[in-house]
Amino acid sequence: MEKTVVKFTKLDKSASVPVYGTPFAAGADLRALLDANIKIEPGETYFVHTGIATEIPKGLVGLIYARSGLACKRGLAPANCVGVIDSDYRGEIMVALHNYSNNTQEIEPNERVAQLVIAPYISADFVEVESLDDTDRGSGGFGSTGRK
Repeated sequence: MEKTVVKFTKLDKSASVPVYGTPFAAGADLRALLDANIKIEPGETYFVHTGIATEIPKGLVGLIYARSGLACKRGLAPANCVGVIDSDYRGEIMVALHNYSNNTQEIEPNERVAQLVIAPYISADFVEVESLDDTDRGSGGFGSTGRK
Protein backbone atom coordinates (compact mmCIF):
# COMPACT_ATOMS: atom_id res chain seq x y z
CA MET A 1 0.00 0.00 0.00
CA GLU A 2 1.32 3.43 -0.98
CA LYS A 3 1.97 5.81 1.91
CA THR A 4 2.32 9.58 2.08
CA VAL A 5 4.63 11.32 4.54
CA VAL A 6 2.78 13.62 6.92
CA LYS A 7 5.11 15.55 9.18
CA PHE A 8 3.98 16.26 12.72
CA THR A 9 5.36 17.77 15.86
CA LYS A 10 4.59 17.07 19.48
CA LEU A 11 3.50 20.25 21.23
CA ASP A 12 3.75 18.39 24.52
CA LYS A 13 6.22 15.60 25.32
CA SER A 14 3.33 13.43 26.58
CA ALA A 15 1.47 13.58 23.25
CA SER A 16 0.95 10.34 21.32
CA VAL A 17 1.90 9.71 17.72
CA PRO A 18 -1.15 9.00 15.51
CA VAL A 19 -1.15 5.23 14.96
CA TYR A 20 -3.14 2.95 12.65
CA GLY A 21 -4.83 0.11 14.53
CA THR A 22 -4.40 -2.39 11.70
CA PRO A 23 -2.32 -2.47 8.48
CA PHE A 24 -5.33 -1.53 6.31
CA ALA A 25 -7.05 0.96 8.64
CA ALA A 26 -8.01 4.20 6.88
CA GLY A 27 -7.84 6.30 10.03
CA ALA A 28 -5.00 6.78 12.51
CA ASP A 29 -6.09 6.99 16.13
CA LEU A 30 -5.80 10.31 17.93
CA ARG A 31 -5.37 10.16 21.69
CA ALA A 32 -6.51 12.55 24.40
CA LEU A 33 -3.77 14.61 26.00
CA LEU A 34 -5.17 15.01 29.51
CA ASP A 35 -3.69 15.33 32.98
CA ALA A 36 -6.70 13.58 34.54
CA ASN A 37 -10.02 12.04 33.58
CA ILE A 38 -12.64 14.45 32.26
CA LYS A 39 -16.41 14.13 32.37
CA ILE A 40 -18.58 15.18 29.45
CA GLU A 41 -22.19 15.74 30.43
CA PRO A 42 -25.10 14.87 28.08
CA GLY A 43 -25.36 17.51 25.35
CA GLU A 44 -21.97 18.99 26.26
CA THR A 45 -18.99 19.47 23.92
CA TYR A 46 -15.45 19.29 25.26
CA PHE A 47 -12.42 20.36 23.24
CA VAL A 48 -9.95 17.52 23.71
CA HIS A 49 -6.27 18.35 23.21
CA THR A 50 -4.11 15.90 21.26
CA GLY A 51 -0.83 17.75 21.72
CA ILE A 52 0.18 17.38 18.08
CA ALA A 53 0.31 19.63 15.04
CA THR A 54 0.70 18.41 11.46
CA GLU A 55 2.06 19.56 8.12
CA ILE A 56 -0.40 18.00 5.72
CA PRO A 57 0.91 18.06 2.13
CA LYS A 58 -0.77 20.40 -0.38
CA GLY A 59 -3.63 18.72 -2.20
CA LEU A 60 -4.49 16.62 0.85
CA VAL A 61 -6.75 17.25 3.82
CA GLY A 62 -6.90 15.77 7.30
CA LEU A 63 -10.39 14.59 8.25
CA ILE A 64 -11.26 13.94 11.89
CA TYR A 65 -13.87 11.19 12.21
CA ALA A 66 -15.51 9.49 15.17
CA ARG A 67 -14.19 6.19 16.42
CA SER A 68 -17.07 3.80 15.77
CA GLY A 69 -17.01 2.12 19.19
CA LEU A 70 -16.91 5.43 21.05
CA ALA A 71 -19.76 6.84 18.96
CA CYS A 72 -22.02 3.77 18.86
CA LYS A 73 -21.47 2.43 22.37
CA ARG A 74 -20.97 5.66 24.34
CA GLY A 75 -22.50 8.41 22.20
CA LEU A 76 -19.24 10.38 21.89
CA ALA A 77 -18.42 11.82 18.47
CA PRO A 78 -17.03 15.03 16.98
CA ALA A 79 -19.54 17.87 17.40
CA ASN A 80 -18.94 19.03 13.82
CA CYS A 81 -19.45 15.44 12.54
CA VAL A 82 -16.23 15.62 10.50
CA GLY A 83 -13.40 17.95 11.42
CA VAL A 84 -11.33 19.42 8.61
CA ILE A 85 -7.61 20.12 8.88
CA ASP A 86 -6.42 22.20 5.92
CA SER A 87 -2.89 21.78 4.60
CA ASP A 88 -1.94 25.31 5.67
CA TYR A 89 -3.02 24.83 9.33
CA ARG A 90 -0.16 24.41 11.79
CA GLY A 91 -1.95 24.63 15.13
CA GLU A 92 -2.79 21.87 17.57
CA ILE A 93 -5.27 19.24 16.45
CA MET A 94 -8.25 19.46 18.77
CA VAL A 95 -11.23 17.11 18.85
CA ALA A 96 -14.55 18.80 19.65
CA LEU A 97 -15.98 15.71 21.36
CA HIS A 98 -19.74 15.91 21.89
CA ASN A 99 -21.78 13.70 24.19
CA TYR A 100 -24.89 12.69 22.23
CA SER A 101 -25.92 10.18 24.91
CA ASN A 102 -28.17 10.67 27.93
CA ASN A 103 -25.39 9.71 30.34
CA THR A 104 -22.29 11.46 31.62
CA GLN A 105 -19.26 10.03 29.82
CA GLU A 106 -15.68 9.95 31.07
CA ILE A 107 -12.52 10.20 28.99
CA GLU A 108 -9.20 9.02 30.39
CA PRO A 109 -5.74 10.40 29.62
CA ASN A 110 -4.31 8.82 26.43
CA GLU A 111 -7.71 7.36 25.45
CA ARG A 112 -8.34 7.09 21.70
CA VAL A 113 -10.95 9.80 20.98
CA ALA A 114 -11.06 10.14 17.18
CA GLN A 115 -9.38 9.02 13.99
CA LEU A 116 -7.48 11.05 11.42
CA VAL A 117 -7.92 10.21 7.74
CA ILE A 118 -5.64 11.84 5.15
CA ALA A 119 -7.44 12.27 1.82
CA PRO A 120 -7.12 14.13 -1.50
CA TYR A 121 -9.57 16.86 -2.40
CA ILE A 122 -10.48 18.94 -5.43
CA SER A 123 -10.49 22.73 -5.18
CA ALA A 124 -13.17 24.34 -7.34
CA ASP A 125 -13.49 27.60 -9.21
CA PHE A 126 -17.09 28.69 -8.64
CA VAL A 127 -18.59 30.37 -11.70
CA GLU A 128 -21.91 32.20 -11.50
CA VAL A 129 -24.25 31.47 -14.42
CA GLU A 130 -27.80 32.51 -15.33
CA SER A 131 -29.15 28.94 -15.33
CA LEU A 132 -28.10 25.33 -14.74
CA ASP A 133 -28.55 22.32 -17.02
CA ASP A 134 -31.85 20.45 -16.52
CA THR A 135 -31.90 16.90 -15.11
CA ASP A 136 -34.65 14.34 -14.47
CA ARG A 137 -34.36 14.98 -10.73
CA GLY A 138 -34.36 18.76 -11.01
CA SER A 139 -34.63 20.49 -7.63
CA GLY A 140 -36.06 17.44 -5.82
CA GLY A 141 -34.31 17.36 -2.47
CA PHE A 142 -34.47 15.37 0.75
CA GLY A 143 -36.34 12.10 0.15
CA SER A 144 -37.41 13.05 -3.38
CA THR A 145 -36.22 9.77 -4.87
CA GLY A 146 -38.36 7.64 -2.52
CA ARG A 147 -37.69 5.19 0.28
CA LYS A 148 -37.17 1.95 -1.63
